[in-house]
Amino acid sequence: MADRSKRLRATLLVLFLVNVLNFYDRQALGAVLEPLRREFHLSDAQLGGLTTAFTLLYAVAGLPLGRLADTWSRRKLLAAGVAAWACLTGLGGLARNYTSLAVTRLGVGVGEAVCAPAATSWLAGLGPAARRTRAMAWFMMAVPVGGFLSFSLGGPVAQAFGWRVALAVAAFPGILLAPALLSLREPRAEPYDEATAPSASGKSAGPWHLARIPAFGWIAASGAIVNFALYSFSTFLPAMLARYHGLTIARAGVWTGVGSGVSGCLGALAAGALGDRGADRLGASLAARRLRLAAATALAAAPAALEGALAPAGNVAAAVGWLMLAYGLLQTYYGLVYAAIEDIVPAHLRGTAMAAYYMAMYLCGASFGPLATGKLSDWLAARAAAAGSALEAARATGLHQAMYSIPVLALALAFVLWRAAKAAPSS
Repeated sequence: MADRSKRLRATLLVLFLVNVLNFYDRQALGAVLEPLRREFHLSDAQLGGLTTAFTLLYAVAGLPLGRLADTWSRRKLLAAGVAAWACLTGLGGLARNYTSLAVTRLGVGVGEAVCAPAATSWLAGLGPAARRTRAMAWFMMAVPVGGFLSFSLGGPVAQAFGWRVALAVAAFPGILLAPALLSLREPRAEPYDEATAPSASGKSAGPWHLARIPAFGWIAASGAIVNFALYSFSTFLPAMLARYHGLTIARAGVWTGVGSGVSGCLGALAAGALGDRGADRLGASLAARRLRLAAATALAAAPAALEGALAPAGNVAAAVGWLMLAYGLLQTYYGLVYAAIEDIVPAHLRGTAMAAYYMAMYLCGASFGPLATGKLSDWLAARAAAAGSALEAARATGLHQAMYSIPVLALALAFVLWRAAKAAPSS
């Protein structure tokens, strides 16, 4: 038993570190947007388009890779994915123009599409459903930790040595993590298969069975909304702090990295502590209760995000404090909702379900969040310039005003998650 617990902890640690690198490399450009913009003479729409191209290919590649995670070795699949995306992140530092940089980001997207389906389906089979939120929350705490490393390291490294070196630094950990994955042992069976929906059981159910689970559609819609908001947030917050609040690239990266790291980790820990409690409270299923908690935290994030956006230019502490409170509240989403997904789908479709969820959320939300926010920023900047503002001042105003979309999206997320909880199995 002690050896089994030790193996479980080692597996969770390695998968957590893999996910940290996943989000570190995914957000590596966020900390270096301003030097990229100046070197290649890019608009905000073009900058947002890099993330859009990444996420579109990520979404499409994820579905076959998710199915592969259900039928092949997750350990080998993850190791290959880590090696691929780390190498391509480093190659991005050799880009000579916008097009060559975009090509490397597309390659990173294919490699990273392996991570979520393979790792979450692996984790779901390691323990009982009553502890699933905690495992998912720890795993998804990699989102703020990866962001912290990306911004707090990427910004200062880019300022000191250039953005190309910052991408090379982001790629290095993959050299260690790919062999570490190959040293793990996968469970041969999933003894704690406790999918809560009776109709979701049975080996005869195929991938199209997911469309017949009512709550799954609402959950996929919630993924589109939360990632539209969070991808826009992480892509443009350092640039907004630099333009509107007057910080250097390094300080903007550190403020964003430390703030998102601390608040995101606290949000993930809160999700893990609350999401596994009271399985039978008020007659509700674990899935329904987890989804209601996620709806409540999304609702609370809306006024916090609004206060952060309302902070006047130069009041960095107020802006970052309120925005990071909103970020931490939104980060509870992952542990709660990912556990709910594993609750309502059969074990042999978990990788496929996560890939389908990711495809829906990226195609309908995350892929267009930064692009739409960038276009909104450019439009608002043009209005400010037409009203007489200098070019850089107008761009600062445009990006600041575009961030008012975050509280609106938090309200929409709360509603969709409440509908998902209503549709979840009742027992």
